[in-house]
Amino acid sequence: MDHNKIVSRIFPTLLFLFLISVFLFLLPRVEILTNEYIGSMFARSVTSEMFVDTLRSFASYLFPILKIFLWMSLVVAIVRFITALLLATVLRSIAQSEIVSLARTVVSVLVYITAFFVIFQSHFPDVQLAAIFTGSTIVGIVVGLALQDTLGNFFSGVALQADHPFQVGDVIAVSNKAKGVVESVTWRGVKIRTFQDKLVIISNSVIGKEVIEVAPKENLNARLVFFNTEFGFSPTRTARLVREAVRNIPNVSALKRPNVRIRDLAESGIDWEVKYWCEDYRKHNDTDAVIRQTIWYLFTREGIKFAFPTRTIHVESTAAPIAHEEMSVRSSEAIVSVPIFAPLSEKDLDELAANAVARVFAPGEVIVEQGRSGESMFIITQGSVRIEHNEGGDKHILARLKSGDFFGEMSLLTGEKRSASVIADDETQVIEIRKKELTPILKKDPTLAERIVEIVELRQKELAAIEELHHDITVPNKQGFLLSLKQFFGLKK
Repeated sequence: MDHNKIVSRIFPTLLFLFLISVFLFLLPRVEILTNEYIGSMFARSVTSEMFVDTLRSFASYLFPILKIFLWMSLVVAIVRFITALLLATVLRSIAQSEIVSLARTVVSVLVYITAFFVIFQSHFPDVQLAAIFTGSTIVGIVVGLALQDTLGNFFSGVALQADHPFQVGDVIAVSNKAKGVVESVTWRGVKIRTFQDKLVIISNSVIGKEVIEVAPKENLNARLVFFNTEFGFSPTRTARLVREAVRNIPNVSALKRPNVRIRDLAESGIDWEVKYWCEDYRKHNDTDAVIRQTIWYLFTREGIKFAFPTRTIHVESTAAPIAHEEMSVRSSEAIVSVPIFAPLSEKDLDELAANAVARVFAPGEVIVEQGRSGESMFIITQGSVRIEHNEGGDKHILARLKSGDFFGEMSLLTGEKRSASVIADDETQVIEIRKKELTPILKKDPTLAERIVEIVELRQKELAAIEELHHDITVPNKQGFLLSLKQFFGLKK
């Protein structure tokens, strides 16, 4: 506490002490002058003797009461001056302590009561106050009336501090009363900031009787998210896909693998639960929402359906073939724009487009992950992606791709692991071309492999020029690359 703050606290108290002292010094003289004036009124026969006696009697009670009031004001000022001086100097390091605040309140009340007892008896010695302010009576009044709730909260607060069940920053749920982040723990109560951004204050005496669920801020706290699927989909495949999607979501801890488990074989489908661990439990509601969103997108592109307790009526129409035909046309247009497929005939391109798979990814979702094996490439038909390379924990954005661009051709042609991660910047639609669709085309015309290798070699040189600022990239030898491609697709050497 600096010098200016000390002066701002102590100076008003000193000024008040000075004014009270002046009033106490002047009051006896005012009393003498008042009595002389009343006596002179009687001597001049201005009024009746009875009226003068009444005035003297009134004055005899008024001035002692004023003296008691001024003396008590002086005591209050002195106590506050001493308290402010101690807190500003000797006890300034613990001035904000709740225990110090409570002790100051208790001592001040006892001093005020004792001072009033002494001052009152000195001015009205005939009035016996000893029976009221002696022994256990004074303690009973102070504790029973003034400090009953305060001490109850204090001792409950001491118990909470001793047990230390939670601390500031933890997420707690107090029965059905409140759930949120602890903002402060005092000897009076606990302040909780709810997830609706409201402040709830619960007294210690109440919270000490409740069941409290604590999610410590330093721990990895688990969460459960529920979903369901129809019976017609492989549980093993569903669990694997959901697990891989969830573990790449922000705030999902990488230290513990998410668990995807079957909760029940219900009437309408399979009930699932995802158990994951939060890095910051205060954001668990947002993380739960992102997981549900990611599962929806995952199911949409993988053709997995949610279970509904309804009847399904299938109606045949010509709309489905038309939609399929339009999809095939869009795939053909996208594939034709890819340079590495330039050697393919129109028939081969149509065949490749007919078997390509359309997929949709959510914003921020990982489409391919660096270091993972793969046997497919992707063509962007809507949205945009960013290519990230992770080297020793440092992530670099190598490029951003938009509709019409493609990536992953090396994994499609040779099966090599992904050299970088590709992440959707917004809702992104892609066409995935897999090894099994390209294999029969290459086996029909083995010369296509050599022409594709030449085009890929030129593309790899272009990529090397872009990526050399971030990490080393080696352009594969043409003959070695061709040999790897033939081995991967089982072509004759």
